[in-house]
Amino acid sequence: MPVTLAALLTTVDRLWPLAGAESWDAPGLITGDPDASVGRVLFAVDAVAATVDEAIEARADLLIAHHPLLLRGVTSIAEDRYKGALLTRLIRARCALLAAHTNADVVEQGTSAVLAARLGLVDVRPIVPGADPALGLGRIGRLSEPSTLGRLARLLAEVLPATATGVRASGGFDDQVQTVAVCGGAGDSLLGDPGVRAADVYITADLRHHPASEAREQALLVGGPALIDVSHWASEWLWLDAAAAELRVAHPELEVVVSDLRTDPWDFQVVQ
Repeated sequence: MPVTLAALLTTVDRLWPLAGAESWDAPGLITGDPDASVGRVLFAVDAVAATVDEAIEARADLLIAHHPLLLRGVTSIAEDRYKGALLTRLIRARCALLAAHTNADVVEQGTSAVLAARLGLVDVRPIVPGADPALGLGRIGRLSEPSTLGRLARLLAEVLPATATGVRASGGFDDQVQTVAVCGGAGDSLLGDPGVRAADVYITADLRHHPASEAREQALLVGGPALIDVSHWASEWLWLDAAAAELRVAHPELEVVVSDLRTDPWDFQVVQ
């Protein structure tokens, strides 16, 4: 039996409270009628042409994307601009769009927590705790047994969906690692965090040249983590299954589907 979008918004705010979002973020309902009925929901990392097509073709009433379509201000949603075109198509198809972004990062089963669990980390805690010390950005934990940077990178390649850029590492292939810090999505802002600095390895996405180089140079002087850089999309895609499972428990009457479309922007890589 369908439920109203308004009822789902209440559930979403319970599962991924908007109050937990970063101040710069823009999660929540982007388009949709709160009084409309919802019977089918599609989860995706990104609201892009491919996932909007998928939602409309599947006759979904709601597309829940991790990344907000309107994170940065726009002055037009004309249909000759891709954001306007996507919103117009969703509205015409009566498919609502909702984003659960940093508010879904900090919860107990958030993006980083799911990645940490898939790696088998134990004694897991947030890198940046919130008012509740069990919640917050990123996660730090331990491998149950010491491993090497190379084996951990290979494990990541098995756990994460395949992308053109794969898994990149900075550090010795045979370097011993056990304490692991992870941050799904772009995490170079946490490179200087004491918890990350104390870890053996830091796993995140979108590591830029200068922050990564400076962190590794500093590590040569006073110690610091090896780095593993993965696809932004891949690091957060694992969360979709966990999120969908939570929504199914809250609303067993809904049909909840996870998109397996790769929305990583890179298509291929030429190795020199």
